Amino acid sequence: MNNSNSPTVTHKGEIIKEVLQHLLSGDKATCSQIAKEKYPFSVAIADKRNYTPSQMTKVFLRDGFIDRYSNDKLLFPGIFRVLQLELPNVFPAHSNWKMTETHIVYWELFPTIDHVIPIARGGKDSEDNWVTTSMKRNSAKANWLLDEIGWELRSPGNLNDWDGLINIFLDLIKVYPELQKNKYIDTWHKALLREITVL
Repeated sequence: MNNSNSPTVTHKGEIIKEVLQHLLSGDKATCSQIAKEKYPFSVAIADKRNYTPSQMTKVFLRDGFIDRYSNDKLLFPGIFRVLQLELPNVFPAHSNWKMTETHIVYWELFPTIDHVIPIARGGKDSEDNWVTTSMKRNSAKANWLLDEIGWELRSPGNLNDWDGLINIFLDLIKVYPELQKNKYIDTWHKALLREITVL
C-alpha cells in the first residue's frame, strides 16, 4: 500500500544504478557521495557472545518456548538428549551434525538464543537483544537485520499454553534418575531448576 504521507524510499538497486551512472561519466567523487549518503557502509564493532545454560533457560522461559520469528513451539534442550539416549535409532544425531545422519527435529524444534541485532552488525550481547528461535531460523537469519529479510519480532508465548515440555522433562528425570548421569542433561536440569524457582 502506498502512503502519500510516507517519505519516498529508493530501492537499493536504484541507488547502485545512480552510482554506476556517475561512474560511467568518470565522476567517482559523486559516486562516493551518493553511496555514503544513501547506502552507507558502517563499521560494526563486534561484542563478545557470552551466555550460560541458566541464562538461556531464563530467556526460553521468558519467551514461553516460542520461536519469536515464527511463533513455532520449541522444546527444552534437555529433551533432545533424552531422545538421543533413549531412542537413538528413532532420533539419531551425528556428532558433527551431519544432516544426512541427524533427525531434522534437532534443527526445527531445538531452541537457541538469537541476537535480534546481530553481534556482527553492532548488536549487544545482552538479554534485551536476545530472543528465542530455532536452530533452523537462527541459521537462516545469520547476520541479517529483520527488515532486510522481511521478518518481524513476534510476541512471547505463555508458559500456561506451552511450556516447552519442561514438566515432562522433570517427570522423566524422576522416572529415569540415571539420566542425570549424563553431564549435558544434568547441566540443563540444574539450569531449569534454578530458573523456575525464581519465576
